[in-house]
This record gives sequence, structure tokens and C-alpha cells, in this order.
Amino acid sequence: MKQFPEDFIWGSATSAYQIEGAHAKDGKGPSIWDSFVTIPNRVQDGHTGDMAIDHYHLYKEDIALMKKQGYQAYRFSIAWPRVLPEGKGKVNEVGIEFYNNLIDELLANDIEPWVTLYHWDLPLALQKEEDGWLKPQISDYFSDYARLCYERFGDRVKHWITFNEPWVISILGYGNGYYAPGRKSNTEPYLVGHHILLSHAKAVKVYKEEFADQNGTIGITNNCDWREPLTDKPEDKEAAERALQFFLAWFSDPIYKGDYPQVMKDRLGERLPEFTSKEKEMLLGSSDFFGLNHYTTMYAADAHGDAKDDIKGNGGISEDQDVALSNDPSWPKTSMDWAVVPWGCRKLIEWITERYDAPPIYITENGFAINDKEENGIVDDSETRLTYYKGYIEACHEAIQNGVNLKGYFAWSLFDNFEWALGYGKRFGLNYVNYETFERIPKESAKWFAKVIEKNAV
Repeated sequence: MKQFPEDFIWGSATSAYQIEGAHAKDGKGPSIWDSFVTIPNRVQDGHTGDMAIDHYHLYKEDIALMKKQGYQAYRFSIAWPRVLPEGKGKVNEVGIEFYNNLIDELLANDIEPWVTLYHWDLPLALQKEEDGWLKPQISDYFSDYARLCYERFGDRVKHWITFNEPWVISILGYGNGYYAPGRKSNTEPYLVGHHILLSHAKAVKVYKEEFADQNGTIGITNNCDWREPLTDKPEDKEAAERALQFFLAWFSDPIYKGDYPQVMKDRLGERLPEFTSKEKEMLLGSSDFFGLNHYTTMYAADAHGDAKDDIKGNGGISEDQDVALSNDPSWPKTSMDWAVVPWGCRKLIEWITERYDAPPIYITENGFAINDKEENGIVDDSETRLTYYKGYIEACHEAIQNGVNLKGYFAWSLFDNFEWALGYGKRFGLNYVNYETFERIPKESAKWFAKVIEKNAV
């Protein structure tokens, strides 16, 4: 048995648009995803999150299942347009009541709420009337929204995450148009990322200065895949490092080092916005922990000026990096075509530890997608998802033994849900959802994960 530290936190995660449903109920305003899904050919099979898995109405049953499975923490997001239908101005008290009830129900079942303020569902009014993340004023709207959440929920919520995966918002939302709001540009992603970082910093400043008596922690969650050099050639090692900096250091260096990576400045020139000295000061040290979403690994090689964009490669704007990505054919794959490489997880959190002077790290997402089938009330994923989790959690344990300050692990996801542009075609959840009856069926991996939590060991 590989024992984890006594204070290690085990949890699972979801996001509002992927599970809540009730997209236009009780005063909620539309989000950019409510709009995006109505455009033909943007989401597989024309699916939407209008109903999702109806967590809005079934949250008590869902929390009862969490309790039964032993979760210590639950990471969920607040839908900005549910509490502020226009993104600003009048508060929707019914939306506030929903999250108050959710938080109270979690605490009544000894489950610690971890709240993400933004998981991609920008109020549509801010996009249409204010150009969303493209304009600097968005940082003030976001900090006002954050203040509202601290005021209404902060007496009970002690763990906050400002943003989920700024890279996805920037690249998939504004680079290749794969996600809402569906824009395509090789300049807008860097402007969007800049405004997200400033929004994060302002929201943290509000929390630290106005709500210090709540004694909570606040941070940001970034996503990153590991980049392993394809060969031992210096140019491939440099390419792998360059890819990591364009992927993760883009959003982490300003927080831990005070500015963007030099390699991005050199390659992007005027396309990369600059921080003022005051903004750098506000950003530096603005995260109490390092939140990380990690799923897979790819080989990286210098592209010698011939880089090509590949959305499956999850690499950003490839020509800016000049990195060629590839997989080892022997690596198992998920139904997302993501390679299963547990040692890549260990290497990534060791890289973070070295680059950022050993911050406390929480893996806020990690999981396996496969098109599960329910047969006679059983969903057997023991040869796929369970194997994935076992390998990655063992890699996490090895990293801790190597000195990584890993403090917690949140499995993605608690339930099968709406998987963005892929609709309901890919299943990540530890609990299978029948989308016609909304019945939840624990998978074999869920039963195994409950034992890991109980024993605090793998």
C-alpha cells in the first residue's frame, strides 16, 4: 500500500454548465455557451447543456451519492449568469439561494466545497455589449462578481479558484474557435489571456484586502499536458521546454515570477501585451496554491519552421512555438484520443516544483474518457478508467516521495456530463448517468476510488 499524507485531500469535480441544466430557469441569464450551442455544427449531434444531468434539481441526491462514496471535497463552479444575469448590476437572489443551499448541503454531509468562480460560461450580455475578455474593463466586472460571491458564500467556502484553464478560454475560445464564443485569431488569445490574468489578480486582491477575516485560500487552476523531448538532441529538449512555457508558464510565470516567459516575449513581440509595474506587483504571489488539470503526455520536437496546428495536440498556436507533437503508438488511448502516460504526470508536477520553488499543488482535474455502457445495472470500466486512475495516482505518490508538495487530488469528473463541443458523446464520470432517466450508476472505478479515499492509500 502506498500511503498518502494524513492531510491529503481527496475529491471530485464538475462545472456548472456541464451538469446543472435549468439554463433559463429562475432568473438565470444566458451565457456564451447557451448561445454557442444553438449554432449548427458547433456541438456534436446538436447537443446542448439546457438540461445536462439536472443537477440544479437533483443536487441533494447527488450529494448523498458523494457522501456514500466518501468524498472529502467537491469542486464545482458557480454560473456567473445565474447570480448576475447580465454579468453586472441586479443580483438574481434565486440563483444565490441555489448555491447557498448547495453549499449548506455539502457541509451538512461533511464535504468541503471548493468553488471555481469561472468555468467558461461568461454572461452573454458581457460578450455582446462589452466584447467579453477582449476588453480591459472585464477585469472590473469579474472582480465585482467575485466580491458578490465572497460576500454571499465566503462565510462557509474556504477554498476558491478564480479561473478554470485560462489556456482553454484563450486558445479554444479565441484561437481556433472550437469553444465559445467561437472566434478565430492569432492575436486575440494573447489579449484574452492577459485580461484573464488581470481579472484573477484583481479578484484575489479583493479577497485578501476585504475578506481576510474569512481565513480562506484562493488560487487559479491551469491545465497542461507533459511534453517529453522526442530525442536527446538539444533542439528537441529546447522544443519540449518551449512548449511547456507556451502552455503553462504563459499563465503561471506572471503569478510566480512577475512576468511572461522570455521565450514568449521573444517569439510574439507586440502580439503579447505588457504588464505595467503596478500590474506585475499585483500578480506576483496572487495564488495560495498551484491548481493543475492534467490528462496526458506528448512527445515534442523542434519543427524547424514547419509546425502545424493540431487541435488534438492541445498545444496552442503551433507556429508560435515551432514544436512538432507526436505520440508513442504503444501508449493506450482514451476515447478523446489522449494517451495514457502516468509518468508524464509525475514529471509535470516535478517540473512545476522546480520552476516555482515547491508551491503546494492540487491536481484539480485528472480523468479518463471512454464510451461506457450500462449492462444489467453495472458499468464495468475496470480495464480502462480504473487502470488509468491507479497509474496516475501511483505516479502522484511517487512524486510526493520525490519531494513534490502535492496536497490533494480531484478526479474528473464526478458524473458523466455535457462534454462541451463533444456533447454527450464522451463519458468522463466516475458515476454513469442515464440521460433519459437521470439515474446515476457508480462505475467500478468509482467503487475503487472510494476505497482509496477510505484508506488514504493506493
